[in-house]
Amino acid sequence: MTHDHDLVLRPTEAQISTALNPPPGRTGGDLVVETLAGLGATTVFGLPGQHALGMFDALRRSSLRYVGLRVENNAGFAADAYGRVTGEAAPLLLSTGPGALTSLAALQEAAAASAPVLAISSQVPTAGLGGGRHGYLHELPDQSASFRGVVKSVHTVRTQSQIPSAIAEAWRSALTAPHGPVWVEIPQDVLLSETPLPVVTAMDATPGDLLPRPELTAVAAGLLSRAARPAIIAGGGVVRADASGKLKALAEKLDAPVVTTFGGKGAFPWEHPLSLRSWLEDRHTTDFLEDADVLLVVGSGLGELSSNYHTFRPRGRVIQIEADLGKLESNHPALGIHADARLALQALLETVEDRDDESAPHRVRDLLAKVADRIAAQELTLEQDVLAAVRRALPTGSPSFWDMTILAYWAWSAFDPRGTNTMHSAQGAGGLGYGFPAALGAAAADPTRPVLAVSGDGGALYSIAELATARQYDLPVTWLIVDDGGYGILREYMTDAFGQATATELTRPDYVALAESFGVPGVRTTPETLEADLSKALASPGPSVVVLPAVLRMFAPTHLS
Repeated sequence: MTHDHDLVLRPTEAQISTALNPPPGRTGGDLVVETLAGLGATTVFGLPGQHALGMFDALRRSSLRYVGLRVENNAGFAADAYGRVTGEAAPLLLSTGPGALTSLAALQEAAAASAPVLAISSQVPTAGLGGGRHGYLHELPDQSASFRGVVKSVHTVRTQSQIPSAIAEAWRSALTAPHGPVWVEIPQDVLLSETPLPVVTAMDATPGDLLPRPELTAVAAGLLSRAARPAIIAGGGVVRADASGKLKALAEKLDAPVVTTFGGKGAFPWEHPLSLRSWLEDRHTTDFLEDADVLLVVGSGLGELSSNYHTFRPRGRVIQIEADLGKLESNHPALGIHADARLALQALLETVEDRDDESAPHRVRDLLAKVADRIAAQELTLEQDVLAAVRRALPTGSPSFWDMTILAYWAWSAFDPRGTNTMHSAQGAGGLGYGFPAALGAAAADPTRPVLAVSGDGGALYSIAELATARQYDLPVTWLIVDDGGYGILREYMTDAFGQATATELTRPDYVALAESFGVPGVRTTPETLEADLSKALASPGPSVVVLPAVLRMFAPTHLS
């Protein structure tokens, strides 16, 4: 009898000849780029450094496209966005010590947002591993220790023969649900030494499926079929699993209203009769969800932002489908189903019974009307007009990337993404500087459509060096910078809490002149001319900057009362 695991693909005579006579002049760095190409990578991001030069020299001999940014953290944000929009593991090449550590904030965002980033860093020479304290440049007692609490998995290479398997294992880890960043480090001498090993060809690192347990989906289907007032919360796991179509079919079968989390924007059609949209920071929405007798939570851990700052108290039965085991029932008791969202939703679709609830669309309309009335009573016309102008200017299907800024906080709740996997922000970890470099990563993935980045003036200064990257690669990113003179949301928080703000006011450059000094067209706009100026910039080839001087306010929170 022959078993599947006994079958070995026989190499061809040409492959044997190539293996026995590898091209001369190859190093450990070549094994890195050959493995990446064999796994299916086409684009890598990063920044060179002394210990990593073996990898970067090998790029010259490979078919991989390199997109180099000016700061390692920004390179990490670009790789994060590339991974989000393509669903592929995005390679990020870094150097040792300061270069590696500078990427930590980006990797935290990738971890929080489940973005598949494959970070490959150099290390000090092998003799320095294990805290030998030889005094090498960039030496740390244990570099990988800085990353273990951030990434999904850490892989340290000590010999050239370990490189292909370590990278393949990391690749599989990054793409196993839930997706996330992983870390590989390779000593400088291993990267630089000439290698006798054959050229790496196709590698198989296909992740396994995370299937739901059938007895759990059977119980969930029974609860949903018999529910009087079911509702659904759709999180980022639905978007990452490409499960929005199955979610829509299930919601329609159950007549269940759907609200999307900020990370799940686009998981459900905005204008659908069952769409509660994304007003999670609103007590009316919180009350509606608390009133559900069966609440299906798909691809969300119901964290701080998704639970109206932990004021959400469900009264009915909760069913939670989550690929991240650590998030399962982490905030609320539930029927926990550890599974990929797409596979679990398919199982429910095959087993739930049709419900006919003519009241559901009426209840949705009533809720949205209450939310609209609450916002209208706060005299926030400027903010709503600015967000509407951005929506009209951005072509349907074009992705947008939002930094931590007041307009983005409005967009979390009030922006129609008009498509699945088109709107992304840094709300996972909440760090500044995400929007513009992330947009560059998305544009590198698909340069045929314009990409929008939105930042405040404070966050823009984190990423300003990447104007050079945008120009160098001629990436079609339009960067909207809302200039309110400082850290606007912190100014608002401190004024509300303490009566005045401290350390929030900033001296800023002339962003238009600064953009033009990089060879990037810039324009200063107004709320009245924003739509026209933004539309023109998005329709123009290459990068551009639009600066809007405006002081925006947030709508009043509802969780404090």
